[in-house]
Amino acid sequence: MIVLHHAHQTRSMRVLWLLYELGVEFELRVRPFDRTLRNEEFLSLSPAGRVPALEIGGEVLFESTAILQVLTTRFPEAGLGRMPGDPDWPDWLVWLNFAETLSQHVAALTQQHVALYEDHMRSPVVMRLEAARARKCFEAIEARLSTPVENRDTLLTAGFSAADVAVGQAVYMALHFVRADEFPALSAWYDSLSARPAFRKSLPGPADERLYARAFYEPWDG
Repeated sequence: MIVLHHAHQTRSMRVLWLLYELGVEFELRVRPFDRTLRNEEFLSLSPAGRVPALEIGGEVLFESTAILQVLTTRFPEAGLGRMPGDPDWPDWLVWLNFAETLSQHVAALTQQHVALYEDHMRSPVVMRLEAARARKCFEAIEARLSTPVENRDTLLTAGFSAADVAVGQAVYMALHFVRADEFPALSAWYDSLSARPAFRKSLPGPADERLYARAFYEPWDG
């Protein structure tokens, strides 16, 4: 039995999305994104007290991109992973892990806009820097998707993969802080991803607790 420990609108969403894409049976345990992630019971699953944690085959895994690699290897028939020897394997690894490059800037923005709820705790300088760094990541994605390759509507030449899931989910979070209007290729790619049934199933429902109370957080100048 596969069990996913998940908090809405966090990096565990990419694991949830992939599980739906794979079409495998699993149990979903939704956790609040609060200090209960630091209790002894959850720390036994994820020693840093962070989601996701995935129970599978008698093992407990943490770190979202590592989990994506394990899942695509265990369920190769879905065609969402790439193996050594595949022409797309190097790019698959690069873009799978690029999701974390973007996510670290989103985490800093989330801390500044959401977690630090008193104005004196926040830094307009940090907010501007991290938004600019996230925008640079958007530029990298735009450049990749604008490469003159036939039918380039996914990050890899051979089509949709877990790399699109990982980076697409990071973009989902980043769009709460950075607008994509100036990135037409990224916007078209993200629109196609967000229309996928598995993506839509991985979103919080109307009554679910959310990390982000707003659709977009405007820049803050203090």
